Amino acid sequence: MEQPYLKKYYLDEVVAGLTKKFAYSNRHQVPSVSKIVINSGFNPNNKDKNWIADLQKDITSIAGQRAVVTKAKKSVSNFKLREGMPNGVMVTLRGRQMYDFLYRFIAIALPSIRDFRGVGSKLDGSGNYNIGITDHTIFPEISGDTGSRGNIGMDITIVTDATTDDEGRELLRMLGMPFRKSTPTPEEEAAAAS
Repeated sequence: MEQPYLKKYYLDEVVAGLTKKFAYSNRHQVPSVSKIVINSGFNPNNKDKNWIADLQKDITSIAGQRAVVTKAKKSVSNFKLREGMPNGVMVTLRGRQMYDFLYRFIAIALPSIRDFRGVGSKLDGSGNYNIGITDHTIFPEISGDTGSRGNIGMDITIVTDATTDDEGRELLRMLGMPFRKSTPTPEEEAAAAS
């Protein structure tokens, strides 16, 4: 079976680029993406079972792997939440599905966001990247007609084994993540003009 395109690109191009930039002495020091977690939460008090099944089906088709319904671990009276009530849908991707999803996310889904100017470049301090999507119809697997469900939001966490944010950011940038360009300060603009 042939490797996913993004994994082949990572092994052929990204490893060499990261090794050169960060002067790694060992191939095993080069960071890689270890897993991707897709999570979509909802208020269980105003959702019916059909809505939950539709959400699970949509997340499954986006991820290419069956999503599971998450349930509340404890009761919280302020949110009218009881232990065991369904409160979200999530899926963890590794290996082939992870690379296939990441490629589709970077090359197809993100550019289809209206007025897209890039994603933020802030990581979580451990080399992991979190991004929130407010409209799940950016994925081609979902038809534009969502009916009564409306737009579904989701959180996507890209977990890397990078030790610093700079390494994680550079890994994602070399894989094609379209980070937003920071706006130059007036001093930088003046220096560029002269």
